[in-house]
Amino acid sequence: MTGSPFSSSFFPDDFRRLQPHGFTSVTQKTPRLNALITSQHFHSSVARLKKRNQPEPPPRELDLLRYDIKGLWEGPKPALCLGFAGLIPFVSPPLIMATTETFYPELAHAQLAYGAAIVSFLGGARWGFALPDSSPAKPDWINLANSVVPPLLAWAAMLLSDSLVPAAMMVIIGLGVSLHYDLSLLPTYPSWFKAQRSILTVTAFFSLLGTLLMSGSFPEKYFF
Repeated sequence: MTGSPFSSSFFPDDFRRLQPHGFTSVTQKTPRLNALITSQHFHSSVARLKKRNQPEPPPRELDLLRYDIKGLWEGPKPALCLGFAGLIPFVSPPLIMATTETFYPELAHAQLAYGAAIVSFLGGARWGFALPDSSPAKPDWINLANSVVPPLLAWAAMLLSDSLVPAAMMVIIGLGVSLHYDLSLLPTYPSWFKAQRSILTVTAFFSLLGTLLMSGSFPEKYFF
């Protein structure tokens, strides 16, 4: 053998003619490939940077009711059935008055007394929620004092029960204050419970408002 296998005389002439062009073309294309890869990397980095700068959705606590309504039917069936059945004493008096076109003071008083009892119940439920050691609501002055406010409003409503308008307004205020506590000051309540509380409170509000409107629109009649 006259030469090393790696010497230029070992290769055929055609291959020696192609060899410089092949290495030259790779050498010439390498800076372009590097520039292309660098530009693509820079472009992707800029794109990722833009995605990171996009505003994040607001926290769930800032939009309380929109998310909670979706989880209404996730609650236990006894609580849902008993809760919606509790609307019957609210809805029945205005429906009977609207059907008969007559205002019945006994029905209005029964509705008012039931509303005062519900307001007191809501305050007691908040008190009971704060007492267990595992509860996220601590039995501090704020939680326990707020739970006393609804019963006081219910008591004032019963003291004013001889006059329908101020007594009904006191019950409506008590329902609104209780709902504000349950949605804003106690966001740790289950979502289904907050959704149910909102629906029940709105229905009770319009029922009491309907009774007030009928008291001045229809003739008055007593059962006894």
